[in-house]
Amino acid sequence: MQNFIFHNPTKIIFGEGEIGALDAHIPRHARVLITAGGGSIKHNGVLAQVQAALGSRQHFLFEGIEPNPAYETLMKAVALAREKNIDFLLAVGGGSVIDGTKFIAAALKFKGEPWDILSKQTPVTQAMPFGTVLTLPATGSEMNCGAVISYRARGDKLVFSSEATFPVFSILDPTVTYSLPPRQVANGVVDAFVHIVEQYLTYPVDARVQDRFAEGLLLTLTEIGPQALAEPHNYAVRANLMWTATLALNGLIGAGVPQDWATHMLGHELTALHGLDHAQTLAIVLPALLSVRRESKRDKLLQYATRVWHITEGTADERITAGIAATRAFFEKMTLPTHLSDYQIKPASIAILMAKLEEHGMSALGEREDMTLAISRQVYERAL
Repeated sequence: MQNFIFHNPTKIIFGEGEIGALDAHIPRHARVLITAGGGSIKHNGVLAQVQAALGSRQHFLFEGIEPNPAYETLMKAVALAREKNIDFLLAVGGGSVIDGTKFIAAALKFKGEPWDILSKQTPVTQAMPFGTVLTLPATGSEMNCGAVISYRARGDKLVFSSEATFPVFSILDPTVTYSLPPRQVANGVVDAFVHIVEQYLTYPVDARVQDRFAEGLLLTLTEIGPQALAEPHNYAVRANLMWTATLALNGLIGAGVPQDWATHMLGHELTALHGLDHAQTLAIVLPALLSVRRESKRDKLLQYATRVWHITEGTADERITAGIAATRAFFEKMTLPTHLSDYQIKPASIAILMAKLEEHGMSALGEREDMTLAISRQVYERAL
């Protein structure tokens, strides 16, 4: 196991009816900016619950944070927060709203051009405090310090993280997910699954706790993923999904182990160029990447096939092939296609995707930083 430091300061408040706990976790005299997405929190009653819990605190609402949150939109929220003298942010939504709020929190305290936080990786040393009310289990953003932001005008989708952008608290009430459209539920399951895989399917370092923890989370998703689609009001299923997605990316299973994230980097370029949902890109890229990288990931792929998919018959190569096929089949069972052609994306797009990878410095990806641009091209070609 590798050396590591693990620190996660986010308080989790979990369970039905816990939105009312907001009152105890936000300063009494705070001026609050609620950040939100497309308006579903008005229709499902979540916004009303949040506003009731805020009581007499002055609060304002900024709506319209998109899936794959846009820098252009987020800077409007920064301007509103400054105009209203906001001193606490409250993200009410899924991972995109929370990611966007992390950027808003950082930008409000940043000296200089805020896009430098992403384009130049300028360190973020302070941020406005914020909490979250999670409405879509998927990204784990409610309990980590990272965010992915898009600059639509430039066709860029980039990542930043900072110890200053952990949420102060996150409220997880599984009942608020009952009204989610099936597409968002399916995306959430696949997103969480690939988050785990990126930290697990690398090479062995005798990190037995992390491996077993990751395998347990993957097994949970394979069990409850289809149930989450079939039984939208099953509290136990939604509770387990919500907590699994949080644990998938709160730093715990990634402590002391090598991590990959190449699937995400290649996926980000697909979203930026073609507008696909984040999870849709992951379902396309991961099976192709595992096929291309099967030798460098051989030991862990065998372990994955045995422990997650219970594949024990056949040669080592046959078991690896079967494990990759089971992964693809699971994504498709969750209704996410796994080929670029399923979205009418043509081979001609690969040249543009490769140019963006090179522009963004993504020429040494993977757990060993040996995934060259040539290998990335093979992955996109295999994904066709």
